Amino acid sequence: MCPTAAFFSSRAHLWQAQSPMSPLNLVVDQLVGPTAAAQAALAADSVPLEGMADFLEILQFLIREPAVVGSEDSFFRVLRRELEEVGAEVSYYHGVLVAQGSRPAELMLSAHIDRHGLMCTGPNEFQYAAFVAGNQSELTGDSVSEQMLHTIENRFQGQRVQAHLPYTGTYIGQGVITRSYICPERHNLIFEVNGLDYLQPGTPIAFLDRLQFKDGYISAQLDNVISAAIIIFLFRCGFEGTALFTAQEESGRSWRYALSWFQRQRLSTQRLIALDTSPYHNREAADEQLVTLRRKDASANFAPAITQELADRCTQMGMAYSYKDDYIETQNLTRPRPYSLGRTEMGRLTAATDGAVTGTTLQIPTTEYHTATETASLASVAAVIRLLQTYIN
Repeated sequence: MCPTAAFFSSRAHLWQAQSPMSPLNLVVDQLVGPTAAAQAALAADSVPLEGMADFLEILQFLIREPAVVGSEDSFFRVLRRELEEVGAEVSYYHGVLVAQGSRPAELMLSAHIDRHGLMCTGPNEFQYAAFVAGNQSELTGDSVSEQMLHTIENRFQGQRVQAHLPYTGTYIGQGVITRSYICPERHNLIFEVNGLDYLQPGTPIAFLDRLQFKDGYISAQLDNVISAAIIIFLFRCGFEGTALFTAQEESGRSWRYALSWFQRQRLSTQRLIALDTSPYHNREAADEQLVTLRRKDASANFAPAITQELADRCTQMGMAYSYKDDYIETQNLTRPRPYSLGRTEMGRLTAATDGAVTGTTLQIPTTEYHTATETASLASVAAVIRLLQTYIN
């Protein structure tokens, strides 16, 4: 069991003491339920119950911190504080925060930390932050985010949002989305919001987000705060490798920040594992695997050795897994308009360096992608954590 003598922070202690439904109680209630996901998560060789409770304390705390794409500074400060508390050596560069243990070259993990939200772009005018005009030069039209824009455009009515100062993250007000639609001229989602007409252009607006538990599943805007929480938890469990936390993945920039760090350090690697969530169209499709892997994306083939290594460990541990690129290609056989394999941070890094900096992805299957109710099974989360714990000596 991981050493978790102290819970995530004094804030978590206070929250747990005050609430009759603490994450530990919720985990117990959800994991002992009758669902197949719950039973899988309680398997004898799964993450110990106490460990999952500690992880969920971390996740719940991080979800409350804003990290709208393009305005991640305040979230980086939160990450730095929490990582330094567990003894990691932390360095912050433009667009990337790097945490290292005593064996930094042993294994490298990465996670983008930006989340979707809105940006005020004029008087009472609000756009999807990832696709404002200044970001569109990085987008090529075949990312998953761009292709899903029409799918999600009507999902936000009634969603509560909160505005923050761009650098400090200081809360400055709340509003409610009353309408969202795609503007054909600006190629972006436009939002009508009640209650935030006083904001100045450039102000980031986050979805009001809280972690929800139901029948062995968790819901929130999980992409990609859940990966940041997993990495912090791994450092608490004794991880001694390197972790990169990148900004602006949703606007196509994060790979540039990661690449600049590798160039600055004059490093190359074939063992970088990018953690993320992976969208599926319904719960049945998502639950067909605990872990989602990839051999490639639309930009490049991933490193075959580390990809196979993860697959072999899944097999040895009895974890159901699948390859997302296989899934998409199979689905495209019957689609009138094929879906892209997507352009991931890993693919762009691999292509830009001709394979000198590469690795693979490890993803949690989810539904309701890019909304404040993105949902993952606790069984999948436990499986990914357990798989990564095999790299801790």
